[in-house]
Amino acid sequence: MDIAFSDFVIKYFMKKSLKTYLKTAAKDYASRSVNPPVVRASTILFRTMQELRSHQKDIAKGKDVEHWDYGRSGTQTTVQLQKLLRGLEEAHQVFLTPTGFAAVALAIMSLCRPGDEIVISDGVYRPTQKLTDDLLKEFQVKTIWYNPNSIEDLKNKITKKTKLIYVENPGSNTFEMNDLGKIVALAKSKNIFTAIDNTWATAYFFKPLKLGFDIAITSATKYYSGHSDVMAGTVAVNKKVYKKVWWYNHVSGYRLSSDDAYLIIRGLRTLDLRLEKHQENTKKVINFLKTQRKISKILYPYKTSSREFKLLKKYYSGATGLLSIIINSKSKNSVYKFVNSLELFGIGYSWGGFESLAVFTDPVELGTRRYFKLEKNEHLVRLHIGLEDPKDLIEDLKRSLKFIK
Repeated sequence: MDIAFSDFVIKYFMKKSLKTYLKTAAKDYASRSVNPPVVRASTILFRTMQELRSHQKDIAKGKDVEHWDYGRSGTQTTVQLQKLLRGLEEAHQVFLTPTGFAAVALAIMSLCRPGDEIVISDGVYRPTQKLTDDLLKEFQVKTIWYNPNSIEDLKNKITKKTKLIYVENPGSNTFEMNDLGKIVALAKSKNIFTAIDNTWATAYFFKPLKLGFDIAITSATKYYSGHSDVMAGTVAVNKKVYKKVWWYNHVSGYRLSSDDAYLIIRGLRTLDLRLEKHQENTKKVINFLKTQRKISKILYPYKTSSREFKLLKKYYSGATGLLSIIINSKSKNSVYKFVNSLELFGIGYSWGGFESLAVFTDPVELGTRRYFKLEKNEHLVRLHIGLEDPKDLIEDLKRSLKFIK
């Protein structure tokens, strides 16, 4: 199957609703199973040397193949996941990585070279800060930070050396919203690449490549898998950057296991149902949280009069289950007690599974922030609203908030 025919198949399925696409794409009629089976392989066998060489030529031409010539590039299982994601992301290709952060590294390292500058929205994931501020510096790539609430600040940070504008939207833990359309328009006018970490919304609620981004990154550890038992990342690309990302992916040796690819395919079948329920539950929980005087701020685009809400409605078809709350208290220990006493919210990192989670976020975990600051006696707690009965979650929060002094 070449790329042209594969694109035809994707477009055919996408004429149906996205809900239907997630249920019907990536069928395996060879094995006759509803989901593609797990194929584990390092050596890929060919009948003749001629068949091997012909297959390698097809790969070099960019044809869409059913398997690779060596297991490091993937198996039939990972190929089926890539095809499913290409349709979901409306991408030229989607690369798979062993973690979400590996996807961030793949995107940035594919495009930036010594002497380049990368302009990044303040509020990105802390490891992304360390990658750009610390590691890229050793390769003579300069990182410049801009205020995500100001397109004018972004304009002022761009120079002739700017190679990439990198956005995480909304901001990690603090949920600042960038004006994405203006960023894309600015970048195109100056021939600058654009990349966005779209893990919070996923391509179900927002398709960055359709808006004009060159790269869309998703931690498949989160909502794509949906069950807190997979580590994976995806890098969706347009045709413009495909060869650059393909080359770095090839020489870096990134690979997703077939077992994890299978679990993500299985999770994607219910992505729509889960995200819509996360959204529904989160609205109900926020309606409770906003009545609590011990909570001074809810970091989430929910206020209809706010800039964040207007930008959400402008670019997104929905919102997911991750938010932060700011609690005013002179006693940090009482905020710890609030988190510790929650019975239905697990204490742990990551998010995007079926379960609710809570974690106290120390300022150091936010990394270096230039445009966000917690005031004295302000404490940030990140919540992931899961698929439990929201009435039970609200009762759990109500009972535990009593411990805050």
